[in-house]
Amino acid sequence: MSGKPMYWTKAKKVLSKKDKVMKKLIIHYKDGSLTTRNDIFFSLCKSIVGQQISVAAANSVFKKFKMKCKNKINAKTVNKLSVFNLKRCGLSHQKAIGMKDLAKKILKKEFNPKIIKNMSDEEAIEYLSQLRQIGRWSAEMILLFTFNRSNIWPLQDIGLLRAISKNYNKKYFPPKLFLKKLYKKFSPYCSVATWYLWRSIDNEPIQY
Repeated sequence: MSGKPMYWTKAKKVLSKKDKVMKKLIIHYKDGSLTTRNDIFFSLCKSIVGQQISVAAANSVFKKFKMKCKNKINAKTVNKLSVFNLKRCGLSHQKAIGMKDLAKKILKKEFNPKIIKNMSDEEAIEYLSQLRQIGRWSAEMILLFTFNRSNIWPLQDIGLLRAISKNYNKKYFPPKLFLKKLYKKFSPYCSVATWYLWRSIDNEPIQY
């Protein structure tokens, strides 16, 4: 794992000045920050596992997947595993096929993660979304946790919406206008705000 992003300290100061709720969360959760593994294949696999299931369920499935890979989560290892073996880890049929397809595309160099760093957030989301089983939410998780982009606001994430409802005393789902207002207020550090909002509902920092 790398250290915290270069913008992290400045972002905390800016968010604390702009928003009382953020200030409270930043003071309360002093430990930790966004980090990166710098391993996009690992992170893409983890995001596929985590789609539409709870954090606890995702952790359980990923643990079995990791064991099946003998702790070597890379394209060569996954490519050798059958769909049947992947499903035995707890993956759905579609997720298993998506993971196999990802491994093949990387091995055949049909997907090149290196070009993402020169793309805008939206360009990167569009590029990542061309992968099987990777939609907007998964692409945003990659931009957050692998590339540590500073202004990701993943509004398809149930945890984030729950955290906003809880901390700002809004109904669930929070009104779209309010979400847009927060985005404007938190930019260009929505990723940092997202991280602290997640922390408010989960003691263990999320990592992909």
